[in-house]
Amino acid sequence: MSRFWEDSSTMSGARVHAGDEGWLRGEDLVRRADAAVADLPPRSVFALRFATNAASVAVYLGALRRGHVPLLIGTDLSAEMLDPLCRRFGIGRLFDGTTWTSVGAGALASPAVHPSLGLLMSTSGSTGSPKLVRLSLENLAANAGSIREYLALATDDVAITSLPLSYSYGLSVLNSHLAVGAGIVLSDSAVTTPAFWNLVRAEGVTGLTGVPTTWRMLRRMRFERMDLPNLRHMTQAGGRLDPEEIVWLGELAQRTGRRAFIMYGQTEATARIAYLPPTRVLDKPGSIGQAIPGGELWLIDTDGAPVTTADVEGQLVYRGPNVMLGYAESAQDLALGATLTSLPTGDLARQDAEGHFWITGRLKRFVKLFGNRFGLDEVEQHLRTLGLDAGAVGRDDALMIGVVTDTDSAAALRLTLATRYHVHPSAIQVHALATLPRNSAGKLLHGELQQALDRLTATGATSGVSP
Repeated sequence: MSRFWEDSSTMSGARVHAGDEGWLRGEDLVRRADAAVADLPPRSVFALRFATNAASVAVYLGALRRGHVPLLIGTDLSAEMLDPLCRRFGIGRLFDGTTWTSVGAGALASPAVHPSLGLLMSTSGSTGSPKLVRLSLENLAANAGSIREYLALATDDVAITSLPLSYSYGLSVLNSHLAVGAGIVLSDSAVTTPAFWNLVRAEGVTGLTGVPTTWRMLRRMRFERMDLPNLRHMTQAGGRLDPEEIVWLGELAQRTGRRAFIMYGQTEATARIAYLPPTRVLDKPGSIGQAIPGGELWLIDTDGAPVTTADVEGQLVYRGPNVMLGYAESAQDLALGATLTSLPTGDLARQDAEGHFWITGRLKRFVKLFGNRFGLDEVEQHLRTLGLDAGAVGRDDALMIGVVTDTDSAAALRLTLATRYHVHPSAIQVHALATLPRNSAGKLLHGELQQALDRLTATGATSGVSP
């Protein structure tokens, strides 16, 4: 797979719309990219606070073109989290979205890296995790090419940044469009604002990308009534949409002559792993479909043996050229080459008789209440059907719910759940919260929710409802 950032014919058609600057095209974009990293020593490892602006895109592309290794971080990552992260990995430089500054280990620091290493990303939504994903340039090129193929992207396609570029899903939109010589509109306006939709119409955006919270917001906004004459395809990943929500999106696509893609992926696979073809969205709502072009999916049982019977649950495993080199937990790990060839996703799934996969839960997203196993993802899905903004986590013999509501409603919900799941109310805690912890893309951060609920429990909320 060719590296689009080095392909002069592809980059000659690539274009980035940068606000008041208008469209940056081809050679101008390449010149900016090269100039943005011209002062870096060879094979520099640096942190890139990936703002939604031309300067950040130029630094990113320049790093790919000139052999540097950026660690992508979100614009919302605090200095208190950034500095120890950079120290841990021996990183001394930061591009903060506008300027270069010294961080962590100091401006002259840069760890030794493996020749294949091209990009570093966090395994968590907050980039506060001490474990990073090591991606190669081949990973980036392969995944961009696969996405380009199944979305059938063309040079006249135009995407808009509805997700952060530091997030693997948001980054994949940038990569896949540049890989075909298409356009990307940079916007830091929320999808709930008129400014965002004015830009969509003015620049002829053809593709819209969203995580579940994005599409739920758009549904409440009566997205189906919007006049979007250039829109051709809509994509969803970054979490699970309920089947009823998928049907809404699929029927909208059918009525308007557009295509809806339901997708599945992980940062460890650069972005995308599977997709459900638009022709199957309405008859298989909830399925993640099939492996992306060039990839392979299968299931294994608890002993690691392949599951070959239809509709039998197992752990989902993926193999393809987009699988990461491996994880890094220290600066020394950046010098490692590939440490795996396939990716156990940690997700449980089944494969139907037609070969399509269905996620059934997380391998570790279960709790046992009085000896019975309960899937936390199923609990969250039920809470959404009740119209609640809630998350489910837990410890042994305790189902813990965080919900945006008042304490009286939380107390009532606790009894409702105990009745539904046929367990004593003592096994369930429901905590009323002002907000749920989410990353900048809107994805629920279960680890941070668990910590928050553990703290509330430690304060002595014996009734199961936070003060």
